[in-house]
Amino acid sequence: MARKILAIYPHPDDETFVGAGTLIQHTQAGDSVTLVCATLGQMGRRMGKPFFATRESLPHLREKELRDACKVIGIADLRLWKMQDKMLQFKDEGYLAQKVLEVFDDVHPEVVYTFYPGHGVHPDHDALSAAVVRAVTLLPETQRPVMRCKAVTINSRQVLGDPAMEVDVSNVIQEKISALKAHKSQTEFILTHLEEQIKAEPGNAARLLAPYAKETYWIYDTSGKTVS
Repeated sequence: MARKILAIYPHPDDETFVGAGTLIQHTQAGDSVTLVCATLGQMGRRMGKPFFATRESLPHLREKELRDACKVIGIADLRLWKMQDKMLQFKDEGYLAQKVLEVFDDVHPEVVYTFYPGHGVHPDHDALSAAVVRAVTLLPETQRPVMRCKAVTINSRQVLGDPAMEVDVSNVIQEKISALKAHKSQTEFILTHLEEQIKAEPGNAARLLAPYAKETYWIYDTSGKTVS
């Protein structure tokens, strides 16, 4: 039975780096996936290698890259808030939570993907994911979606325990790489090196692709407990 899935991230490419493979598996299974991207990554430091973007052109470029990645992933419902990059931490959490609730009211998701609050490394990651948690807790318990959160801090396993989910996405690894390639301004330098390694060591392709073949999530328990 098809499910309603919501992914909420601050920047273009978060959805791909965090869980493109998982989202591709959802869309291939017939699930309806909505993606909220809060900013256009206007303040990103990477502008291609060699540079092919400017500070002025970067937000437009990153929006196009995001739309291209969504096509690869199979996301038809993309919602852009177009807030200022690196400023979400200064937004009122209640305001952000209300915006999230508006999406909940429209989509009625069964599963939500976002960062794990306090373990997102980037202030935007933590601010938005905290607002998502706040929004979920404002819902009646019977209507709360499952929260699958990505923790990227170095000590996440020590603090949170092992992730609750380790998703094998090896069956869609090429689609995931294509989604990464769509975010050319942010990923070209990484993927060029990876492709050069695979070309030089074709027998080790599986090993070189292994880091991209699994995606991990912690389940955030909105009762205040961490489920691992």
